[in-house]
Amino acid sequence: MVAVRQKVVVKKGGRIELESSELPEGATAEVIVLVEAEAKVPPLSGLLGKAKGNFSFGADADEYIRQERNAWRS
Repeated sequence: MVAVRQKVVVKKGGRIELESSELPEGATAEVIVLVEAEAKVPPLSGLLGKAKGNFSFGADADEYIRQERNAWRS
């Protein structure tokens, strides 16, 4: 049994082409296709308020600034 491993680009209509001199003409072959999963990047809006010192809402930031100003005046 001969194994051929190649990376190919899927073309329009899900078509792929595999060429190898190791494949004898007329032979029967079993083909298994493994598709690389696309990295799903979460939207940046999902990061709002997640890190230390960040605020989920503008009103939270405004309140924090108000409190800091009041502390400076004391």
